Amino acid sequence: MSRTSVNSLPIFAVVLAAGQSRRYGSAKLLAELDGEALVARATRLAASVCADNSLLVVGHRADEIRRAAVAHRGAVVENRQYAAGIGSSISLAVRTLADRAAAILLMLADQPLITETHLRALLAAWSGADHEIIASAYAGVQGPPVLLPAGTFAELQLLSADHGAQALLRSPRFTTRCIACEAAATDIDTPDDLGALLQSAD
Repeated sequence: MSRTSVNSLPIFAVVLAAGQSRRYGSAKLLAELDGEALVARATRLAASVCADNSLLVVGHRADEIRRAAVAHRGAVVENRQYAAGIGSSISLAVRTLADRAAAILLMLADQPLITETHLRALLAAWSGADHEIIASAYAGVQGPPVLLPAGTFAELQLLSADHGAQALLRSPRFTTRCIACEAAATDIDTPDDLGALLQSAD
């Protein structure tokens, strides 16, 4: 069952999967871990906590990424400005969901060690307040996965270029609460990153 906020609108999981994977050298989200493409893994987790209330943002090699997301149960939106960076994908997602969501659970498809348990903890920690952000804490930083309430949507829609939502996490306009998740520190930027993760699992 998907989580619904106190204002009766649902929380949507947003999986960002539009990037060019420049450092990886190919479409990293098609790379497999335990026989599952990274984008499939991320969308499966999104569906496990938000069911059909999920949005996949594709861009670079959009058709292949869409096909690989075999577990995705929600909508797909294509960011044709994906080369501009992550901010353009966040902005597009929020514009798409602004009148339908009480909050978004923003996920990066290249964080393969994130668990359903952690995502549910983020959702459970949110009071429903429009000023309250629930972020993951790892490696001395605050970041995704992160729950961003509707009170942040106006600013998120203005994002552009390669800037994410970090400024909002530090803004005095919002209260940011964190849940520890060292697993979120593992992201896949290069083939060596994936190789090291596979080796550690052996």
